[in-house]
Amino acid sequence: MRVCRRILGSTLALLMCAPAAWAQQTHVINQSALEQAVQQRVSQDQADRDAIRGFLHRPEVNEVATKAGLSVQKAEAAVSTLQGDDLKQVAAQARSADQQLAGGATTVVITTTTIIIILLVVILIVVIAK
Repeated sequence: MRVCRRILGSTLALLMCAPAAWAQQTHVINQSALEQAVQQRVSQDQADRDAIRGFLHRPEVNEVATKAGLSVQKAEAAVSTLQGDDLKQVAAQARSADQQLAGGATTVVITTTTIIIILLVVILIVVIAK
Protein backbone atom coordinates (compact mmCIF):
# COMPACT_ATOMS: atom_id res chain seq x y z
CA MET A 1 0.00 0.00 0.00
CA ARG A 2 2.85 2.34 0.79
CA VAL A 3 4.36 1.83 -2.65
CA CYS A 4 1.02 2.64 -4.26
CA ARG A 5 0.78 5.92 -2.33
CA ARG A 6 4.29 6.91 -3.32
CA ILE A 7 3.66 6.12 -6.98
CA LEU A 8 0.33 7.95 -6.90
CA GLY A 9 1.87 10.94 -5.11
CA SER A 10 4.80 11.11 -7.49
CA THR A 11 2.51 10.86 -10.50
CA LEU A 12 0.23 13.64 -9.22
CA ALA A 13 3.20 15.87 -8.45
CA LEU A 14 4.60 15.29 -11.90
CA LEU A 15 1.26 16.03 -13.54
CA MET A 16 0.86 19.25 -11.55
CA CYS A 17 4.38 20.49 -12.40
CA ALA A 18 4.32 19.55 -16.07
CA PRO A 19 1.84 22.27 -17.22
CA ALA A 20 3.85 24.97 -15.43
CA ALA A 21 7.08 23.80 -17.06
CA TRP A 22 5.40 23.61 -20.47
CA ALA A 23 3.92 27.11 -20.08
CA GLN A 24 7.34 28.57 -19.35
CA GLN A 25 8.70 27.32 -22.65
CA THR A 26 6.07 28.94 -24.87
CA HIS A 27 6.14 32.68 -25.50
CA VAL A 28 3.48 34.79 -27.10
CA ILE A 29 6.09 37.03 -28.69
CA ASN A 30 9.76 36.37 -29.31
CA GLN A 31 12.55 38.46 -27.84
CA SER A 32 13.58 40.17 -31.09
CA ALA A 33 10.01 41.33 -31.79
CA LEU A 34 9.76 42.69 -28.27
CA GLU A 35 13.07 44.55 -28.62
CA GLN A 36 11.97 45.94 -31.97
CA ALA A 37 8.68 47.20 -30.49
CA VAL A 38 10.50 48.88 -27.61
CA GLN A 39 13.02 50.47 -29.98
CA GLN A 40 10.22 51.72 -32.22
CA ARG A 41 8.47 53.29 -29.23
CA VAL A 42 11.68 54.96 -28.06
CA SER A 43 12.33 56.28 -31.57
CA GLN A 44 8.80 57.66 -31.85
CA ASP A 45 9.04 59.36 -28.45
CA GLN A 46 12.38 60.91 -29.44
CA ALA A 47 10.92 62.13 -32.75
CA ASP A 48 8.00 63.68 -30.87
CA ARG A 49 10.36 65.44 -28.44
CA ASP A 50 12.49 66.68 -31.35
CA ALA A 51 9.39 68.07 -33.07
CA ILE A 52 8.39 69.97 -29.93
CA ARG A 53 11.91 71.30 -29.37
CA GLY A 54 12.19 72.32 -33.01
CA PHE A 55 8.94 74.23 -32.68
CA LEU A 56 10.08 75.93 -29.47
CA HIS A 57 13.28 77.13 -31.22
CA ARG A 58 11.35 79.09 -33.85
CA PRO A 59 11.77 82.88 -33.59
CA GLU A 60 8.01 83.38 -33.81
CA VAL A 61 7.51 81.19 -30.74
CA ASN A 62 10.12 83.11 -28.77
CA GLU A 63 8.46 86.38 -29.74
CA VAL A 64 4.98 85.24 -28.72
CA ALA A 65 6.25 83.67 -25.49
CA THR A 66 8.07 86.85 -24.55
CA LYS A 67 4.94 88.92 -25.15
CA ALA A 68 2.88 86.49 -23.08
CA GLY A 69 5.47 86.41 -20.29
CA LEU A 70 6.15 82.67 -20.65
CA SER A 71 9.55 81.03 -20.47
CA VAL A 72 10.53 79.00 -23.53
CA GLN A 73 13.51 77.62 -21.60
CA LYS A 74 11.24 76.14 -18.92
CA ALA A 75 8.98 74.67 -21.57
CA GLU A 76 11.96 73.19 -23.38
CA ALA A 77 13.28 71.67 -20.16
CA ALA A 78 9.83 70.22 -19.49
CA VAL A 79 9.69 68.45 -22.84
CA SER A 80 11.86 65.60 -21.57
CA THR A 81 9.34 64.86 -18.81
CA LEU A 82 6.39 64.44 -21.17
CA GLN A 83 5.27 60.86 -21.72
CA GLY A 84 2.54 58.81 -23.35
CA ASP A 85 -0.57 60.57 -24.58
CA ASP A 86 0.59 63.98 -23.34
CA LEU A 87 3.74 63.71 -25.44
CA LYS A 88 1.84 62.59 -28.55
CA GLN A 89 -0.79 65.30 -28.21
CA VAL A 90 1.69 68.14 -27.70
CA ALA A 91 3.87 66.84 -30.55
CA ALA A 92 0.90 66.73 -32.91
CA GLN A 93 -0.01 70.30 -32.02
CA ALA A 94 3.61 71.42 -32.42
CA ARG A 95 3.85 69.78 -35.84
CA SER A 96 0.60 71.39 -36.95
CA ALA A 97 1.64 74.84 -35.80
CA ASP A 98 5.12 74.37 -37.26
CA GLN A 99 3.64 73.50 -40.66
CA GLN A 100 1.45 76.58 -40.56
CA LEU A 101 4.40 78.78 -39.68
CA ALA A 102 6.70 77.15 -42.25
CA GLY A 103 4.10 77.51 -44.98
CA GLY A 104 3.99 81.26 -44.47
CA ALA A 105 0.37 81.17 -43.46
CA THR A 106 -0.26 84.81 -42.65
CA THR A 107 -4.02 84.44 -42.40
CA VAL A 108 -3.79 82.24 -39.33
CA VAL A 109 -1.55 84.46 -37.23
CA ILE A 110 -4.08 84.62 -34.42
CA THR A 111 -4.62 80.87 -34.51
CA THR A 112 -0.90 80.18 -34.58
CA THR A 113 -0.28 82.57 -31.72
CA THR A 114 -3.03 80.89 -29.74
CA ILE A 115 -1.58 77.45 -30.44
CA ILE A 116 1.86 78.60 -29.34
CA ILE A 117 0.53 79.96 -26.07
CA ILE A 118 -1.60 76.86 -25.47
CA LEU A 119 1.37 74.57 -26.13
CA LEU A 120 3.58 76.44 -23.71
CA VAL A 121 0.89 76.47 -21.04
CA VAL A 122 0.10 72.76 -21.53
CA ILE A 123 3.75 71.83 -21.21
CA LEU A 124 4.13 73.87 -18.03
CA ILE A 125 0.89 72.48 -16.54
CA VAL A 126 1.92 68.90 -17.24
CA VAL A 127 5.26 69.49 -15.55
CA ILE A 128 3.69 71.18 -12.54
CA ALA A 129 1.06 68.43 -12.20
CA LYS A 130 3.76 65.74 -11.98
